[in-house]
Amino acid sequence: MSMKPITILAIESSCDETSASVCKDGKILSNIIATQKIHEQYGGVVPELASRAHMQNIVPTVDAALKAANCQLTELNAVAYTQAPGLIGALLVGSQFAKSLALSLDIPLIAVHHMQAHVLANLIAEPRPSFPFLCLTVSGGHTQIVLCESPLQMKVIGETLDDAAGEAFDKSAKLLGLPYPGGPLIDKYAKTGDPNRFKFPEPQIPGLDFSFSGLKTAILYFLQEQTHKDPGFVEKNLADICASIQNRIVSILLNKLKKAVKETAVKDICIAGGVSANSGLRSAFVEMSKSLQLNSFIPAFEYCTDNAAMIAITAYHKFLAKDFAPLSSSATARAEWS
Repeated sequence: MSMKPITILAIESSCDETSASVCKDGKILSNIIATQKIHEQYGGVVPELASRAHMQNIVPTVDAALKAANCQLTELNAVAYTQAPGLIGALLVGSQFAKSLALSLDIPLIAVHHMQAHVLANLIAEPRPSFPFLCLTVSGGHTQIVLCESPLQMKVIGETLDDAAGEAFDKSAKLLGLPYPGGPLIDKYAKTGDPNRFKFPEPQIPGLDFSFSGLKTAILYFLQEQTHKDPGFVEKNLADICASIQNRIVSILLNKLKKAVKETAVKDICIAGGVSANSGLRSAFVEMSKSLQLNSFIPAFEYCTDNAAMIAITAYHKFLAKDFAPLSSSATARAEWS
């Protein structure tokens, strides 16, 4: 007797991407992402506008994901959604939709922690890391080192005490007069610059925790001083400034990861989260793992930024463990890491 396949619809709506994905027996069949352009003119995500855009996007996005996966609603075994952390209004759109659908189809509901899903994006495609593995999770709002002992057993062993690495990129870009989101632009200009031309400080934070606020202040003072001497300084040296900033952010991240590898003796290391799409970080990460003879894993670009496929793969492992959520479970902006 063959087992009936486990088919899950997953919804991600924690910030400004509305995404839906269908996964069957742990294999991603579709991953549809609707991005919101409206925030660019404001230089950052406006929560109220994000919630409204999610409401417009959610039905067509779910519809497109089901069609792309060639899947009927009646085939679903569970509906998963991002429960936390994120913008509360945005999370509520996804959670209310998922709950209503699960209720109407009379199938289980699965609540997923957004940051744990970023870590498990590394399990979507081959080659996959072996447990236990370390994951450096770097996004706009979070910077963490996670020790992953099994798909549902994870522990944060280091995290940022203030700004996340993504914020350090975006805020530095703002200081340089680059439009939002600035992180990818720093990456773009850094490709032709000299990463060792300008020296920025590396914060001395004990243990495995990170801090980026001091670096941001150092960049601010450096730019003020240089533009005071020469108003055209940024324009003339943009590539070198971007390369030097990126070089320092990447070294802060990887020096802590190196330390975590030493302390845990883990051989498989991963990166995840929006900033793991940064080419400077990706190449330095691969170099580091080669020099330390470690196995390195990086999700495909579409699974680095916020997406529902990572919610789906996490939900699949939760389904196997029968870890379902009651319909009374509610979305929350801040989540305890359990």
